[in-house]
Amino acid sequence: MSAADSVKPKIAEAVDGLADQLEALSHRIHDHPELAFKEEKAHAWLTEFLEKQGVRVERGVGGLPTAFRATLPGSGAGPTIAILCEYDALPGIGHACGHNVIATAGAGAGAALARALGTLPFPGQILVIGTPAEEGGAGKVKLLEAGVFRGVDAAMMIHGRCGTRVWRPSLGIIKVKAEFFGKAAHASSWPWRGVNALNAVIQLFVAMDAMRQQLRPDARVHGIISQGGAQPNIIPEYASAEFYLRSLDKAYCYELLRRFQACGEGAAAATGCQVKVTPEPTVHEPLKPNVTMARLFARNLELIDFPEEPEGGEAGYGSTDCGNVSQVIPTIHPYVRISPDGVPGHSREFAEWARSPLARAGMLAGAKALAMTALDLLAAPPVLHQAQEDFSRGGGMS
Repeated sequence: MSAADSVKPKIAEAVDGLADQLEALSHRIHDHPELAFKEEKAHAWLTEFLEKQGVRVERGVGGLPTAFRATLPGSGAGPTIAILCEYDALPGIGHACGHNVIATAGAGAGAALARALGTLPFPGQILVIGTPAEEGGAGKVKLLEAGVFRGVDAAMMIHGRCGTRVWRPSLGIIKVKAEFFGKAAHASSWPWRGVNALNAVIQLFVAMDAMRQQLRPDARVHGIISQGGAQPNIIPEYASAEFYLRSLDKAYCYELLRRFQACGEGAAAATGCQVKVTPEPTVHEPLKPNVTMARLFARNLELIDFPEEPEGGEAGYGSTDCGNVSQVIPTIHPYVRISPDGVPGHSREFAEWARSPLARAGMLAGAKALAMTALDLLAAPPVLHQAQEDFSRGGGMS
């Protein structure tokens, strides 16, 4: 038995002792959904909870008011392992991605380590980093750029899903806006005097739908009309659409952007409009796998009798700003079951399951496995070194 294994029962016991507090915190965040960079309540509740467990907390790190960093010191100088929290919600449908579970699992892991071990009996430290704005704001990228992850040797988080899987790929993503500029006129009495920007947006969607037939199987393009006009009797002089362009390959994301630009220019030419295509400067990178860390997490799930499940094969892949972290340091992003099979993320049904007894079970399992895996890496330098070797080689999973 390793030194870390000898203390894992204490960690599990500590999480169980915090279970009701963690569930109450999860429900509180779920009941008060907050959008990207506006997670003031969740930020306050999470940091207060960690401080009550004796953890030192820094608020507003990286220049983001709703980010935080909590530190659990070890017995001396050594590695730094980070556990990540997300807590923003989706517009209109609240915590339909289950970030209330992500946040409380991460905070619960840190609190359990503090309660079970006090000062960690190993050199190094464990951080719990609160990362705002995963849903659209790329908060982790901003924290990377601000140096919040500087000195971190490995990072990890969990995500809720309709099944427990230690490894699932994520897609790179470029977010892009197309704006069309036409000319207003009375839509009934003077239609020939107008230039219809909404028609250009519609043509863009038609072109993108045709383009899908020739895309690689892993690619996804999808969008919305963000502005389509003021009222029906005015020919729209301005209309806009927002699209996400995704692929497992960052280079192919840029190929999708090139083709999107061509579709926008074609739609403008067909309707007599002018077009402006503006991609967001931040690109969400695909997740880089890490076989050593994934195996550790899987082993810890088995220890707590919450094992990995077979891949269902029904759902495709999403995207996450954790992918950018994984391109810089060894990182894992496992999924834990918080809903029945087949319940899609970003649905109202999934939001309901994120506040269920099944979500409680997944949250507690996630907290235990995160704490145990972080301790594995801290307590065994050769294991951490192997994880870093995996990172250097590209991850070792497919």
